[in-house]
Amino acid sequence: MSIESLSKFLSLVLRHKPETIGVTLDAHGWVDVDKLINGCRKVGKNISAVLLERVVIENDKMRFSFNANKTKIRANQGHSRAVDVELEEMAPPLFLYHGTLARNEKSIMESGLSKMKRLHVHLSVDVKTARKVAARRVGASLICKIDSGSMARDGYKFYQSVNGVWLTEHVPPQYITILRE
Repeated sequence: MSIESLSKFLSLVLRHKPETIGVTLDAHGWVDVDKLINGCRKVGKNISAVLLERVVIENDKMRFSFNANKTKIRANQGHSRAVDVELEEMAPPLFLYHGTLARNEKSIMESGLSKMKRLHVHLSVDVKTARKVAARRVGASLICKIDSGSMARDGYKFYQSVNGVWLTEHVPPQYITILRE
């Protein structure tokens, strides 16, 4: 199993469907590493602690973290289940960016950016990263520039995940500018 395919599978398990392998997330999204490995093996995903550590270290999106003694693992953000990954509120940079499909532009400019089935809207610190996120989807993409500084001054809360992704619950349309290239 490749690192990339295992990372995608673990994203499914640790963000959305732990029952796929018969494990449960604790209140903070953690799963016992041994239980995760055994659960993966039961569904034909033969992984080891060494391979799991490679996924955590080598994933370019830094999707996962171990606890201090590497006995537990969790996804850093992106959950569709109610977990508290213990994020601290932080002041965001003046501007953040969101990459998405161009076909969503009308809805975005009417309703803003919504978290959909996740716990937060995911935002990037630069246009390059937002483009990369948008490119993962099929179809023409667009980049939203978010006036996060004004949002924060207006009382909206922001959090930064350990992998640098900025999170908020909703971005109203008045804080969004569509970048035209």
